[in-house]
Amino acid sequence: MAKFTPPPLDGLKRRIDRHRLEKAGARSGMFVRETFLMSRQEAREKAREWFAEFPKAAYWTEVESWRQLDNDRIEFTMRRLPTAD
Repeated sequence: MAKFTPPPLDGLKRRIDRHRLEKAGARSGMFVRETFLMSRQEAREKAREWFAEFPKAAYWTEVESWRQLDNDRIEFTMRRLPTAD
């Protein structure tokens, strides 16, 4: 019985990588999201900037997710609507 040899996956891997790069530049859903990695104090200041520039009542601004990393670093994602219409 012949042993099955899978086809090379280089083309598929390149296409997947290209798709991920294209998708990374596009907006997912109706929200604008931005992820930051900062010290705890810088993270607080950045969140305050977002809430000052894009008020929660108009833009639905919120800290979508966050996690604490080593050395008191915070990774967090801010989310808001693109306009206040």
